[in-house]
Amino acid sequence: MINYHPNWFNSITFDNGAEFSTLAKIRHAKIYFAHPYSPWERGSNENNNGLLHQFYPKGQPIKQSLLYLHQAVQAINTKPRKLLHYHTAQQCFHQYLAS
Repeated sequence: MINYHPNWFNSITFDNGAEFSTLAKIRHAKIYFAHPYSPWERGSNENNNGLLHQFYPKGQPIKQSLLYLHQAVQAINTKPRKLLHYHTAQQCFHQYLAS
């Protein structure tokens, strides 16, 4: 997705794992690596994980139907967020695409 839509990302923060080392070559965005055991350095990621855990509890396998996954994604993307002045992520994304 990053290669197809480079303007969608200003910066990306990854965990400090070896599996992410090749992603440091991304040229379209500033790349940051979080320190180990520092979840506050990945605040948006941790928040989104919490939203996802409302549908898929931590420790349980994700073996639901594709329809359930789409419903979960739709619910997350249409939830008003204080950070976005109570707009939804979907509204902000469409507004960005229209600008």
